[in-house]
Amino acid sequence: MSYKNSIDLLPKELIEQVQKYIDGKVIYIPKKQENKKHWGDNTDTKQILSMRNLQIYTDYENGMSIPQLAEKYCLAEKSIQRILKQKKK
Repeated sequence: MSYKNSIDLLPKELIEQVQKYIDGKVIYIPKKQENKKHWGDNTDTKQILSMRNLQIYTDYENGMSIPQLAEKYCLAEKSIQRILKQKKK
């Protein structure tokens, strides 16, 4: 999030109205719901994690134990269990 000066963005009349409520304060104006992006939409992280989780499940199906998977993928055993539970569905 970058800081923008309202003087450069908003009409003078609107700034004067806002100043009646929050003179000199910094505020955050959230995006409209329809403009929000979901986590991972800007990167390939979702895809990378999905492929990793599929490989974890495949390794498990091929006989690796949960402690072995946790060590191989540098994750907690609880995280491995969660991933396996999700993939079984």
